[in-house]
Amino acid sequence: MSYASSILGSHPGEFGGLDRALLNTAVDASVACAQACTACADACLSEEQVAALTVCIRINLDCADLCETTSRVLSRHTGYDRNVTRAMLVACVAACRSCAEECDRHAAMHEHCRVCAEACRHCERACQELLDGLT
Repeated sequence: MSYASSILGSHPGEFGGLDRALLNTAVDASVACAQACTACADACLSEEQVAALTVCIRINLDCADLCETTSRVLSRHTGYDRNVTRAMLVACVAACRSCAEECDRHAAMHEHCRVCAEACRHCERACQELLDGLT
């Protein structure tokens, strides 16, 4: 059980009709994806052919920033704003899709890119499922 799950499970506030299990999955996936993307960017910087990975590094860092921000927004429910949550989820889904596609281009040569693409696809699915549940 993650810290996010423990806190979301004991949070006394309302969640605006959000499914807490989907919310928890999206928070955990966003945190994990931010870490994976940051680590992948760092690993790319250590590769001999770093110039060939410039786009990958930039997309990794963009995705990491969006996932981190998404996890933070999803963790706050006092004064919850459905429109902001929706916008964050849409942006996170798009960033994860782009990052997974870019990392897939390098996955055959770089294991860290394969793992990162997997984390991005998981986060994309989790955020899309939560987004689909918004009314």
